[in-house]
Formats: sequence, structure tokens, C-alpha cells
Amino acid sequence: MNPFIIGVAGGSGSGKTTVVNHIIQRVGEDNLVLIQHDSYYRDLLHLDFEERSKQNFDHPSSLESELMVRHVQALKQGYSVEMPIYDFKEHVRLEETKTILPRPVILVDGILIFFEKELRDLMHLKLFVDTDADVRLLRRLRRDILERKRTVENVLDQYERHVRLMHLEFVEPTKRYADIIIPHGGENQAALDMLNALISGKLNL
Repeated sequence: MNPFIIGVAGGSGSGKTTVVNHIIQRVGEDNLVLIQHDSYYRDLLHLDFEERSKQNFDHPSSLESELMVRHVQALKQGYSVEMPIYDFKEHVRLEETKTILPRPVILVDGILIFFEKELRDLMHLKLFVDTDADVRLLRRLRRDILERKRTVENVLDQYERHVRLMHLEFVEPTKRYADIIIPHGGENQAALDMLNALISGKLNL
């Protein structure tokens, strides 16, 4: 097996999920496997909840990227892997894992995936979803409140202490590694149409 590996990066709330879902629909779930960097947050079970909540989850060191690299390499070679499942409310990994089977297309999603050279070197196509900071903050607020059961105060505090600074230091500079930059996230139909044509050509769809 020689799968085609696509990376989708961009700031938190940039619209990566919309682009990822667009690719999944275009390629088909039977032909694609999705690996999310968020699943590889390091387990903080050894800390009490208050200490876990204070951690900087937007720094590259918060993620076990070395394990993700090994998993992508294994999938590339035709082996299945056990992807971690992360509990964002409690900031711990669950005991159970998710079995990921190899597919012709591997889709890698995460804000920091281009920061890791060993990971980005595995990718055949790198997409960076670029969206204004105010839009990203509003989307993050909505997501963290509804999906991760955070308070407005908690989300804004985390954004001010970590998210904004880490984006400027670690995420924004990786834009230069992208093959394609998609402005305005998933709202950019012209960019999505271009992406469709490119994927169709690469995968003979």
C-alpha cells in the first residue's frame, strides 16, 4: 500500500473541520482514514484536575507527536494502529483506544502538524486554513462551550494566556510549509473547487 497523505493545519477555529469534512465527502469514507492530532494530547492523569486545567495545551510539547508519527508510518506500511481517545473535559486519555485501519488516503488534522518536521515530511499535500483571529476566537468560544463544557471565562482566559501567543509563535509560522493556503476557511468555495480538482487528479477520482 502506498497511501496519499494529506495534512490540514491552521489556527484553532480556522475552519479546518469544514475542510476536512469536505475532503472526506470528496474522497469517500471507505477510501480514507482520519488521524487527529488532538487525540494525541499527553495523558495528565498523574496531576489533579486543577493542575491539569492550568496546562498549556497549545504548546507542541503538550502533544505526543512522536506516537502520531509512528502511527502514520505504520498506516503507510499497511498496518492498523490503536489511536488514543482523549477526554477534553477531564484532560486525560481514556483507557480504550480506537482501531484505525489502513486506507488509500490518510488525512492528518491539527493546528501543529506542520511544526513537526518528521510528520510533515510524510505528507504529499499540505493545506493551511487561514482565517482572521476574531473569527477564530468566536468559533473556539462556541465549540469549547458547547462540546467541551467550558465556561466563557475559562475559554477567554485560556485564549489570553496561551492560545493567542502559541498561535503566533508555533502555528502561524508553519504557513510557509503549506502547498496550498485556504483563506476564509470552509467558506471559500473557489478554494474548495480547486482542491476538488487537485484531489481528483492525484487520486484519479
